[in-house]
Amino acid sequence: MSQLLNTTASQHPEHQWLNSALGRYLRQEEQVLYDQAVVDLFGFNALQIGCLQMDLLRNSRIAHRYSSTEYANVAEFPHLYCCDDFLPIADASLDLLILPHRLEFSERPHQTLREAERVMMPEGHLLISGFNPLSLWGMALFLRNLLHSNDAAAKSFPWTGSFIGLGRLKDWLALLGFEVVSVQMCCHIPPFEQESWHRRFGFMGKLGAKWLSAIGGVYFIVAKKRVVGMTPLKPSWKAQPVTSPLVVRPTQRKPSQRERAE
Repeated sequence: MSQLLNTTASQHPEHQWLNSALGRYLRQEEQVLYDQAVVDLFGFNALQIGCLQMDLLRNSRIAHRYSSTEYANVAEFPHLYCCDDFLPIADASLDLLILPHRLEFSERPHQTLREAERVMMPEGHLLISGFNPLSLWGMALFLRNLLHSNDAAAKSFPWTGSFIGLGRLKDWLALLGFEVVSVQMCCHIPPFEQESWHRRFGFMGKLGAKWLSAIGGVYFIVAKKRVVGMTPLKPSWKAQPVTSPLVVRPTQRKPSQRERAE
């Protein structure tokens, strides 16, 4: 059980950082990707875990949309308080699951993914966003760890997380039976804390998205849960229409002996 369950949102470093200039930049970039992805995904139940300052399901057309967090949140009102590595959700009950920056801050990221696989319906979709270690954001993490290796107080969110490489995460998903449908990158501007520097380096956003997409600060994955041996049934629109058994039809019968004689 995570120790964050008794921490209020106003005290939690994630909540504070997402309200900073850099956090607002990340929210703006990621919101666009989530909005584009969820609009074409269908089902009955969807869940967003964490980062509740972003309504990542706002464009979803799924009827039942839920949110959860692992710490006491006074600013937003989630439907569920729980840890993401042990979800109180029935097997195969979610059609869409969203994990925004959960794996790099999870105490057991493998277990978090296993729980995601357990609660998802076959052919359901898993959306993940995470910090890319092979980027300027990853370099900032490396330098902070190098310069403040013995000073935990000098490191703040999100530099306290363990950034997971995209290739490594793809391997984990493949082992659990997920097929990676698409990967996109965002946040190409260096992680400056001051908004004025974001405006000065705004050109890097357009330049990076076009020419250096692979080194974006955040990756966004859309994956689908595949089940071995399962063949989805599709309607056969070319099949003959079903007719009522009450319709009178001409029948065939064998000719009688008299009819044969004639």
